[in-house]
Amino acid sequence: MLAAAPRIRAPDLSPGEWLNTPRAWRLSELRGRVVLIDFWDFTCLNCLRTLPYLAGWHAAFQHRLVSFIGVHTPEFQCAKGIHQVEAAVRRLGVEYPVLLDNDYRNWDAFANRYWPTVYLIDSHGYIRLQHSGEGHYAEIEQALGELAEEAAADAGDRSQAGRPRALGSLRPEDQPGAACFRTTPELHTGFNRGALGNPEGYLPRSLPLIYQLPPAEQRLDGYFYAEGAWQAGDDHFALAGERGSLVLPYHAASANAVLSVSADPVELSLALKPPARMRVTQDGQPLDPASAGDDAILDGGQSYLLVDAPRMYEIVRNPDGRRHELRLEAPARGLAVFAFSFSTCVVPPGG
Repeated sequence: MLAAAPRIRAPDLSPGEWLNTPRAWRLSELRGRVVLIDFWDFTCLNCLRTLPYLAGWHAAFQHRLVSFIGVHTPEFQCAKGIHQVEAAVRRLGVEYPVLLDNDYRNWDAFANRYWPTVYLIDSHGYIRLQHSGEGHYAEIEQALGELAEEAAADAGDRSQAGRPRALGSLRPEDQPGAACFRTTPELHTGFNRGALGNPEGYLPRSLPLIYQLPPAEQRLDGYFYAEGAWQAGDDHFALAGERGSLVLPYHAASANAVLSVSADPVELSLALKPPARMRVTQDGQPLDPASAGDDAILDGGQSYLLVDAPRMYEIVRNPDGRRHELRLEAPARGLAVFAFSFSTCVVPPGG
């Protein structure tokens, strides 16, 4: 499995705040052990979809000569606060140590480019495998097992012989035979990289603008559209009035959004704003049990999201993968939208 390529020594970890451990760690202290490093962000859809596999490997290998470290490098400002990361680590069941990399020092040291990226570092401190994105779970697991056996052999520890039972596919859509199709690309909303489709465009930072929703025939897949008073920040789009809406034409197996009751780090750290109830419709109708995502709430013929923390929300699932149009109605001034992301694979009927 492991290629015979020139080996590159892993850079040591830069200092920072740690979670799930009483002390800071350096890779140089872990010589003799295999180290799996996962660069991730709790607002990243692909990162969230890899976490069950990381949790499974951690449980299987935690009594071997293997250490797991999550390096949390945030894409958005709302994911930088230690309290937000702590809450996400608890909510997502991450049990191994997590290093906060808010200044991207570790990201840059590894010359990393993507969320998520897994690095396998052997017991001598060399990078033996790097994989970005989802998938290839069996190959990563096999490589982890090989490196664990190498470490045990180097240590002369026969009790570590053999490998844990293979994890296998944890989701039906990860199994052979799943149907995968092209989707709308990830859409960011902020001033720097935003995909706003309104003809009014963006105003300079800190200035709100009242938007008019273009006619349906002018709304294109690959953009989002605003109605009401909104204000763009570098990495988000926030409601500047009492009510406003965003409309999203798209095609995908699921649609998700990074949402927060506020984009202000102080408001978030002090929990100054209550949860917001964001009404959701698709193609002009409330979601139903077949289409509602994990975070959609169905109540009295209506569907909505309860935005109670800065995180990724799964809004809707569409096994047909055809074009649809979501409408999100924001009820609270300051509610911020950072990005929309989409998944691609579904399980065929009877699969």
